[in-house]
Amino acid sequence: MKRLENKVAIITGSSVGIGAATAELFAKEGAKVAVTDINDLEGQGLVEQLLSDGGTAGYWHMDVSREDEVKQTIAEIFNQWGSIDILVNNASIAGVNGPTDQVKEEDWDQVMAINVKGVFLCTKHVIPYMRDSGKGSIINLSSIYGIVGAADVPPYHASKGAVREMAKTDAVMYAKDGIRVNSVHPGFVWTSMVEEHLKGQGTLDEARKALDALHPIGHMGEPMDIAYGILYLASDEAKFVTGEELIIDGGYTAQ
Repeated sequence: MKRLENKVAIITGSSVGIGAATAELFAKEGAKVAVTDINDLEGQGLVEQLLSDGGTAGYWHMDVSREDEVKQTIAEIFNQWGSIDILVNNASIAGVNGPTDQVKEEDWDQVMAINVKGVFLCTKHVIPYMRDSGKGSIINLSSIYGIVGAADVPPYHASKGAVREMAKTDAVMYAKDGIRVNSVHPGFVWTSMVEEHLKGQGTLDEARKALDALHPIGHMGEPMDIAYGILYLASDEAKFVTGEELIIDGGYTAQ
């Protein structure tokens, strides 16, 4: 069954990791997929793969922290495919790791510009298209650390808490327009971001085993584990779901 047939989806930061897995799954499910990122080589390579697999996709360079780029890119995607049905606000960076009292202002601002302002700008500029069509699904990628705390990367954690609350606010605000807004909260997923986070914590293999052990299910997740949750929220199967938090974390926050 093509769960997203004839739907147009924009996925930010989708050249690698969870974003790329989501793009791959959406294309298989019949969506026209706009892959957007600043990593052009990886993004174009992904689109070539999706096209060779029989999907419909295109690549757009888009820095989510720049309103002019966001507005123009979203308009181009609409002009190419005639609608915008799904927005996955996935683009984010981990940023600096250090105690709050040692974080530099510019490092804090960089994380907020991408992780929070980027969600704001992309949401702001898809809403008019979704409102005109009377429907739409927006999925914000938060984190387990938008719900619980940990003694590291304070700008990242703060940004993911903001993204969680933005989803709830917009869900209530735009429900009357037929637009659903939800957040997804992954636990540790084996991506380049997590791999970078583990560097300097012993050997990579040892660090990964230690991180695996934090999850009751016994291991970290994979990007496709999160992509399937995003697919559900994007699809019409979730037509009665808005303002919710989908936690996909192998039991991490159940402890």
